[in-house]
Amino acid sequence: MSPKKESELRNRASIYSGDPERRQDNRFFKVILSSIADGVFTVDRDRCVTSFNPAAERITGLPAAAALGKKCYEVFHSNLCETNCQLEHTLRTGEEAIDIPVQILNSFGRPIPVSISTAVLRDDNGDVLGAVETFRDLSTIEVLRKELEQSYSFEDIISKSPAMLKLFGILPDVAESDSTVLIQGPSGSGKELFARAVHNLSTRRGKPYVVINCGNLPVTLFESELFGYVKGAFTDAKRDKAGKISIAQGGTVFFDEVGDLPFPTQVKLLRLLQHHEYEPVGGLKPIKADIRVVAATNRDLKRLVAKGRFREDLYFRLAVIHFELPSLKERREDIPYLVDNFMRRLNARKGKNLVGVSPRAMEALMQHNYPGNVRELENILEYGYAVCRGRIIECEHLPAEIQLLSDTLESNSVPIPQLHPLRHIMEEESAIRVALDRHRGNRTLASRDLGMNRSTLWRKMRRYGILPEKNS
Repeated sequence: MSPKKESELRNRASIYSGDPERRQDNRFFKVILSSIADGVFTVDRDRCVTSFNPAAERITGLPAAAALGKKCYEVFHSNLCETNCQLEHTLRTGEEAIDIPVQILNSFGRPIPVSISTAVLRDDNGDVLGAVETFRDLSTIEVLRKELEQSYSFEDIISKSPAMLKLFGILPDVAESDSTVLIQGPSGSGKELFARAVHNLSTRRGKPYVVINCGNLPVTLFESELFGYVKGAFTDAKRDKAGKISIAQGGTVFFDEVGDLPFPTQVKLLRLLQHHEYEPVGGLKPIKADIRVVAATNRDLKRLVAKGRFREDLYFRLAVIHFELPSLKERREDIPYLVDNFMRRLNARKGKNLVGVSPRAMEALMQHNYPGNVRELENILEYGYAVCRGRIIECEHLPAEIQLLSDTLESNSVPIPQLHPLRHIMEEESAIRVALDRHRGNRTLASRDLGMNRSTLWRKMRRYGILPEKNS
């Protein structure tokens, strides 16, 4: 037998049998593993499970007896197991993993969001015995995150600014009305998202949604593109062609950048809105247009009307319902929520796992004026995501103009609204448990201590899985 193998066997023997001090350490080790809320399991060098703590049993729904001796991927069914097993990578390279978000399937086939960490286990000589993986159930955190997101989101629009929340409140009724909607706001402020939301919430949501960019539509092609043409209408008209209005029949037409529509073509759009019918180029009779019209522009149409560059009658036909979207610098409180949303999208799309941005980087992002609005913020984060090699985007990973802001920030800079950090959630759960324990499960007294009403306490107890005591 090789000296290395003898050393390994001797170490294992001292741990499991011979050495009293080791046996005592082992008992302490088992007590600690049994008391913590995180799941923990260990594997040998062949990735066979050698220990499985009670929290691991609870989270996976699998008893330790059924897990011991099996390969880790037969027990821990995560979305990384087949293609990028983190435990195997740690065993092979010695590199630790910390708080990697994954999803596992428990023994009932239910998906559970968890964060995993891995490390190598070595003996006194530094030889690898196996590896350990700890995992934390993030189900409660995910529920709270979704609750928070739902509080400040509508369709794909995210905001907590009073002006935007007011629009969220009336948007469903506007969508149901079938009236023409005009959305005004600076470029990149989310006009397209609002237009799509109007369609998605309307009775026309199962029908086509057609986008027409007025700024890219030549005057000479306006009628043929919108209304189509019949065979023989002009030299190259070899067959009938349906226009975009015909394609959108029963659905919604979104006229983007309607303020850029040339004056000669504005009357054609006005006629469509007035009579709800159109004639294809070369056609002999009008066709009824069953469409909902939503228009958007980044220009001040009233000012264009005053200058004689936009028809007043068309403006009033478009602005039956009028939305005015604020710029991002007018709703800076939305920036942390937008950053969080964009980071999760980038992680899902790019396959990396960045946690977010550093406080200093967030402060610089809060100070920027965003002439390109939400779209500019998304581009800034995508740049930072591309150049960041760690897990947190720092100021050095942001474009030069944002870094310059960071260098010149004063102490009285714009305060950063806090999201719902994991630490705060854990502190709340701990405070509830302590208050209930102090009052022997009496929810009335505990709620008084915590400064919340009894029904709120009961809801939070259910959220955190805190079982009520009898007679409370």
